[in-house]
Amino acid sequence: MNWYLIHTKPRLEKCALENLQNQGYTCFLPQIRVEKLRRGKLVEIDEPLFPRYFFIRLDTGNQAQSWHPIRSTKGVNRLVSFGQEPAKVSDALVDLIRTQCRSGEVQQRHFTSGETVQITDGPFVGLEAVYQMRDGEQRIMVLLNIMSKPVMLSLEPIDIRKIN
Repeated sequence: MNWYLIHTKPRLEKCALENLQNQGYTCFLPQIRVEKLRRGKLVEIDEPLFPRYFFIRLDTGNQAQSWHPIRSTKGVNRLVSFGQEPAKVSDALVDLIRTQCRSGEVQQRHFTSGETVQITDGPFVGLEAVYQMRDGEQRIMVLLNIMSKPVMLSLEPIDIRKIN
């Protein structure tokens, strides 16, 4: 048994994974928790670590399950190959990725503490502030300099944007 790599159609990793698992294949889709801005709220979602790719475990022996249904599975684009030979992925690498994905911590933040942001709505529109943290109630805390004094302000995530 070896691990191989499946290339999927855009945003169909989970669909392809489910369809292959329903056919009896052993698969692994590495995912990470990511903080995203959705409908004005910061939410944590699971996203594929490698968009459009996941791992599949296949046997090469005489009793092996046929590989032909893989290509015609909904969501699958192809089995990653070098020439005519499917590319093998080492067990150690898959185990390492699996271990890293189990940590469960948010890997990316929409805003980072100390980052300069611009207020886009409300009475302070156009002013720059320093992002501090989330306040636990789907709002964020920023530090705004008003009359040479730092003032903590609570805003909706949609009311600020990063300054490039």
